[in-house]
Parts: sequence; structure tokens; C-alpha cells
Amino acid sequence: MFEELKPHLAELRKRLLIIIATIFIMFLLSFGFWEHILAWMIAPLKASLPPGSNVIFTKVGEAFFTALKVSFFAALIFSLPIIFWQLWLFVAPGLYEHEKKLVLPFVIAATGMFVLGALFAYYVVFPFGFSYLINFGSQLFTALPSIGEYVGFFTKLMIGFGIAFELPVITFFLAKLGLVTDESLKNFFKYAIIIIFAVAALLTPPDVLSQLLMAGPLVILYGVSILIARMVNPATKEEDEGA
Repeated sequence: MFEELKPHLAELRKRLLIIIATIFIMFLLSFGFWEHILAWMIAPLKASLPPGSNVIFTKVGEAFFTALKVSFFAALIFSLPIIFWQLWLFVAPGLYEHEKKLVLPFVIAATGMFVLGALFAYYVVFPFGFSYLINFGSQLFTALPSIGEYVGFFTKLMIGFGIAFELPVITFFLAKLGLVTDESLKNFFKYAIIIIFAVAALLTPPDVLSQLLMAGPLVILYGVSILIARMVNPATKEEDEGA
């Protein structure tokens, strides 16, 4: 059995090495202008800070390690097309010839939806969430957020929203492979709602508004995924009409 897995493990190792090398190169490039990236990252926070507040660091080396985190985050985003491409190449041997030709649409769609999710977090969720959290109790306390903690929080949310917005893309290719149908997604809907709100509660700040801002689009994307599965497998629709 191990002998049968060896070619797959060798292929996986090859793809992972390419991904790691790409991220490392992008990391080195990103480190050269990490201050500009950080300025973009903290803009929503600074816009929500009341007068007299500022972003600080409290630990020795926190500024340096923050620069590393910022550079790695940027490297991960810039490497997305290569990451998705390598993931596709890994699963491609198990696909039919006509399915292998979908590599370019997959890379473009997966990268685009991840970026769309991250931008939704940045331009919609962050302004509302930060404004509420930062100004809550500001009459009693002075907000002095730590840059290290903020960058960790920021990257967690951005990646979380990016992954969440991959749902339609994943559904499309699972439907292409015949692993899901619109009926199976409909039947799973009530469980999906619970999972969506649980994930939103874990990934967002502890306030209802931020959780709804994540859960709401996810519910809509789930509905879009049902339509996508229906278009990919029109046989289900024909059966319903025939019945």
C-alpha cells in the first residue's frame, strides 16, 4: 500500500516545495516595503480611534516581529495564484481530460473570490466592527491598541473571510465531480446555517453586528452555491420538471 502512495507523496512534496519557495520569494520582496503594507492594514483602525489614542507596541522586538507577520501575510496573498495552481496540478491526474482544462478558470475564480472576501472584510466589516469595539467605553478608558495583537487579529479575519468566499468555487468543482448536487445542498441548509454562525462567532469580534456581517454574506453565498450546483448538474432540474 505504501508503494502505491509513494508517487502521490512525491507529487505532493513537489507541489509543496513550489508553494513554499514562492511564498519565501514573495516574503523577501514584501519585507522591502512592509511599512507601506502596514500603513494600509492599520488605516481602518486609525480611522476608528478617538482623539488621544494611538497604536503602540509594548514588548521588546514587537515591532520587528510585526514586520515579519506583515510581510508573510502579504507574501501569502501575492502567492495565491501559484498556490491554487499547484493545488490544481496535484489533483489533476485524477480528473478527466476536459476537466483538466479548467485550471485557468479555477485559478482566476479562486484567487478572485479570496481577494473579494478579504476586501469585503476590509471595507465593510472592519469600519463597523472597529468603530463599535474601540469606542465602547471610550469615556472611561483610553484606547492604546498593541500593533502586534492587531496585526494578528487583522490577518485572522482577512484570511477567514477569504476562505469563506471560496464556497461558490468549491461547490462548482465538487458539482463538476458529481460529489454534490443542489438537492444535497438544500437538504444540508439547516445544518449549514448553524455552522455558518458558529464560524462567524469564532472569526469575528464578540459583537452581534460583526458576526452578522460575516454570517449574512455566507448565507447568500450558500444560496449562490445551490444555484451553481443546479446549473452544473441540470439533470436534477430535468428530473424535477419530469416529476
